[in-house]
Amino acid sequence: MSFVDQLGFTFKAPDRRVWIVRDLVAAVRTHLEREYGDVWVEGEISNFRAHDSGHLYFTLKDRDAQIKAVMFRSQARLLRFRPENGMQIILRGRVTVFEKGGDLQLSAKYLEPKGAGALQIAFEQLKSKLEAEGLFEQARKKPLPALPQCIGIVTSPQAAALRDILNILRRRHHSASVLIYPAQVQGEAASRGRIGRRSGCLQS
Repeated sequence: MSFVDQLGFTFKAPDRRVWIVRDLVAAVRTHLEREYGDVWVEGEISNFRAHDSGHLYFTLKDRDAQIKAVMFRSQARLLRFRPENGMQIILRGRVTVFEKGGDLQLSAKYLEPKGAGALQIAFEQLKSKLEAEGLFEQARKKPLPALPQCIGIVTSPQAAALRDILNILRRRHHSASVLIYPAQVQGEAASRGRIGRRSGCLQS
């Protein structure tokens, strides 16, 4: 595009591209996700919030900077521990932009506690919860019988281990009754099995 100034000189203005906000943010998001599509980031959790939808929202920070993060329900349900404020973690995910707010954020695929295993963290969290409920108080404990009269076994009726257990019981504690609750112990459906309640014991 050419212009003529007051002295008659002609000059050409540089071409310019005018973005609308939506397109600019979308372009930045595409670039970030392409360049930082799989990153590992270490930091401390703050502003943690578990939404009713199952999504997790929090801020990952260190001494000098911070960035918002989200973990969607499909990944969050696989966690073996519950994230908490102040917890130091390592996050794997991608850098993206939340277009409606224009915010830079991390979309997390995986979290692990720094310095402690997820199973240990989960155990300590459960232990603290049960202690707070008073379930470890001495008054709640009941003495175990020297020889139980009814023994419950949760396994597949076809399991070789079950036959071994029954043989040992016949030799060493033949007076005990045995309650067998059938359960699938192998295959994809095994992890979805649920243990219900069944009353009464059968004589072994």
